[in-house]
Amino acid sequence: MDYVLHASLPSSLVSLSLLFFLFFIIITTTTTTSSSSFHAAAAAATTVFNSTTLTFGEAYSPLFSKFNIQRSRDDKTVGLLLNRFSGSGFISSDYYNYGFFSASIKMPSEHTAGIVVAFYTSNVDTFEKNHDELDIEFLGNVKGKPWRFQTNMYGNGSVSRGREERYRMWFDPTKDSHRYSILWTPKNIIFYVDEIPIREVVCNAAMRGDYPSKPMSLYATIWDASSWATDGGKEKVDYKYEPFIAEFKDLVLDGCIVDPTEQILSSNCTDMITGLMARGYSTISPEGRKSMKWFREKYMYYSYCYDNVRYPVPPPECVIVPSERELFMNSGRLRTKMKFHGSHRSRGHGRRGKTNRRRSKEAVIM
Repeated sequence: MDYVLHASLPSSLVSLSLLFFLFFIIITTTTTTSSSSFHAAAAAATTVFNSTTLTFGEAYSPLFSKFNIQRSRDDKTVGLLLNRFSGSGFISSDYYNYGFFSASIKMPSEHTAGIVVAFYTSNVDTFEKNHDELDIEFLGNVKGKPWRFQTNMYGNGSVSRGREERYRMWFDPTKDSHRYSILWTPKNIIFYVDEIPIREVVCNAAMRGDYPSKPMSLYATIWDASSWATDGGKEKVDYKYEPFIAEFKDLVLDGCIVDPTEQILSSNCTDMITGLMARGYSTISPEGRKSMKWFREKYMYYSYCYDNVRYPVPPPECVIVPSERELFMNSGRLRTKMKFHGSHRSRGHGRRGKTNRRRSKEAVIM
């Protein structure tokens, strides 16, 4: 800006112009700093996420509907199909006593209302009435509207105390693959999207059995959830657009393999768990905290921690953040409407496209 032009102007106008100029500089600097912090955290995080990837055959097996599972020639990419006959899913061949679970996933495009793609850990096959679970579930939408996703946690069969959070995405998950990860240690749980931490649950004694602590397997599924997934079940899966394909690659399983039926877990896991908690992705850096704050305040549209109707006293692991609190009503929903109209209603565990291991073994021969 050429300040000489203001020489002939009244002093009041000069002062006003300078005020607007300073305001512009402050806003621009703040925005740039926030954006730079976000991208710096993403760049730094990629250096600590260098995990060994596995082929499908090395660590996974079909869970159900093997005929709807497509494996690439190098066995590093897996396509899970949903059509009018069935959904499909796969499961890790082993149980893990804590671990880091990750995959790059590309969502189906076109009209995806009623579809759920899930990437989660669970031990429901062994501990049916007191199982643990950590979920990332992707919720499809009508054509032209964005996918959404949610995270959840259950411990010791606490399905009546769901801990859901729901979010939008800052990218189109149907255009390219994006990495989604779950870290699970005795100390904390972190959910990641593209190496950006979006949620952390820190274990504390008050949670008791609600903190997942029993060995779990890794699951991936696609299934028809027309009864609830889109607009509270008003929008159903339209099989005119079938098949719906969710693509999984860059598969990571990093944890201690155990036999879940053992009463006393092997002491061999001690060193593995210690090493896991020493990894870069087990602790959120200051830059990561900034990125998580940015994501949660901009893209989270429901949180059980702010749902005072459901939980008059927030569960013990909830950390009430003032800048988040002011965004939500007592129902846990945003004060301002989003551009899409998704269902915020709580739900039961529902049909997840899951089967037990006995059925999964039968599915292998289909």
